[in-house]
Amino acid sequence: MNILVTGATSGFGAAIARRFVHEGHRVVATGRRAERLDALATECGERLHPLVLDVRDRAAVEAAVAALPAEFAQVDVLVNNAGLALGLKPAHETDMADWEQMVDTNIKGLLYITRALTPGMVDRGRGHVINLGSVAGEWPYPGGNVYGGTKAFVRQFSLNLRADLVGLGVRVSNIEPGMAETEFSLVRFQGDAERAKSVYAGVQPLTADDIADTVYWIATRPAHVNVNTISLMPECQAFSPFNVKR
Repeated sequence: MNILVTGATSGFGAAIARRFVHEGHRVVATGRRAERLDALATECGERLHPLVLDVRDRAAVEAAVAALPAEFAQVDVLVNNAGLALGLKPAHETDMADWEQMVDTNIKGLLYITRALTPGMVDRGRGHVINLGSVAGEWPYPGGNVYGGTKAFVRQFSLNLRADLVGLGVRVSNIEPGMAETEFSLVRFQGDAERAKSVYAGVQPLTADDIADTVYWIATRPAHVNVNTISLMPECQAFSPFNVKR
């Protein structure tokens, strides 16, 4: 299979790319940090094609898809992993630029690459779109405002995309992880390593490899099986009482 993974320079994306290459598949690994993609390509060898790409740039996405090397061009599985959370301030105090960046990446970037690749999948009668959502798309928490809203969009868009593609041989899945230790919190807290580290203190969170294993399992089900949604958390995480201010 040919796999295209967005946001492959770290965390989930890098682990997903490694897993598919290890299993003998070809991977187009996209991201904004060229040096990290080059290191991943050196590690993974000729089965991995590094592609510097900002999914927020619609024209760049369309051009990149059109220019894929022949052996990578027919993408069988798109893993929409690129995304981020910024800040934990309440809505009335947050920076509008943070909201815009989350919408541009988590929603619009996902739309651009999905729209660029799904016509080819439909033409070939096979394909799979696997979106990385979040439990934040279903369960609210203070400070999750727009991040949670973007992941709720991913959840509903995945279901609606599935409805559009039914019977055409193209599957759609949404994975909703809970707490997982990657660069996620480091990005959310704008490089504050101590604050990011404190998020995982005293717990055993999910790992990037756990998510890569889940993506690989979904992608390798028989063609007649469509996994709609998987929600997963570490054992140490669950659901909380309602938030009541007294």
